[in-house]
Amino acid sequence: MTTQSKEHVLGITALGERLSGVSGRHEGVVIGLTGSVASGKTTLANQVAAVLAEAHTVETVSTDGFLYPNTILEERGLTLRKGFPETYNAEALGDAIAALSTGTADFPGYSHVTYDVDPGMTRTIAQPDILILEGLGFQPLSPPPRPAREPDYLVYLDASEDDLLTWYTERFHRLWRAAETDPSSFYANFLHMTEPELLDFAKSVWDRINLPNLRDHIAPLKQTADIVVLKDADHAICITHDRIG
Repeated sequence: MTTQSKEHVLGITALGERLSGVSGRHEGVVIGLTGSVASGKTTLANQVAAVLAEAHTVETVSTDGFLYPNTILEERGLTLRKGFPETYNAEALGDAIAALSTGTADFPGYSHVTYDVDPGMTRTIAQPDILILEGLGFQPLSPPPRPAREPDYLVYLDASEDDLLTWYTERFHRLWRAAETDPSSFYANFLHMTEPELLDFAKSVWDRINLPNLRDHIAPLKQTADIVVLKDADHAICITHDRIG
């Protein structure tokens, strides 16, 4: 195990232990986890869930399923703003969080292959000790104690804009390659491009859509998040702010 991987494991363990410490405050704690597109929210959620699962029942689910379907986004002229706050069904998300607090809730799924909400991926989740709800679409949380329609705590995954651009283009390239054998993939739309053209296009998408969303709507949540973790270029994380009382 390299020093780098040790740092990564230590960061994941520290975050897991901190979240474990707040889980006993009431039943069914909901942890929101947000950060930029391509910051690695899903991966972090799964890694922390593995730590928490040693002592708790844990579920992870993405907010992506609460995006409006592509047909609605197109009707509203929001196709090129997917991921911005107005492209999420905030009422349905709040309903699911509230329902989970008293029993079970349905969480719709989203396919990153078809780039659309997929009703067949809906999951019915019974209240676990801890639910990690990762993704975008969060609003600044109310002061504690928070209402049942909001997460109990919010974790912000921070990273430099340069690293985020690198990870975004790498992911775009990876999905583009995978589309070569999957004509149903959204990324099959770009198979006519050369690799340099694709990377230029991915950067333009980042500059026109994801970066403004990050700066205007996502990054401001860092100022009020209960916990901020910083991810470096080697994917190691550490807690930089802990505002949980």
